[in-house]
Parts: sequence; structure tokens; C-alpha cells
Amino acid sequence: MSRKDPLLKVSEVLAELGVPRATFYRWRQLGKAPKTIKYPNGELRIRRSELERWLASREEAC
Repeated sequence: MSRKDPLLKVSEVLAELGVPRATFYRWRQLGKAPKTIKYPNGELRIRRSELERWLASREEAC
């Protein structure tokens, strides 16, 4: 894992986005959440770069 592109825990992403866990998992079901990495034990991680890309793709023009 690169320090420049750390893998974030779902709890860290939730805190940053300010959304409940249920909302994040609903977004995943709908295919609207950032891409995740699934570990063999079922835990999810999100690359920092993927979260930034995902956020940028949701910016609205004024």
C-alpha cells in the first residue's frame, strides 16, 4: 500500500462524507458508491484516490 494512496476503512469514508453506514451500503447496491476493495475476510477498503475521483465526478456546475 502506498502512503500516497492509502486504503481507507469504510468507517473513515463515512466520517469524511458524513453519511450513515446504511446510506453507503444502499449506494453500493445501486452502483453509485466509490469502488471498493474486498478483503478475503469481507472487510472493505476504498483507495483515497478513488474517493477523490468519485467526489469530483459528483460536483455540480453552478
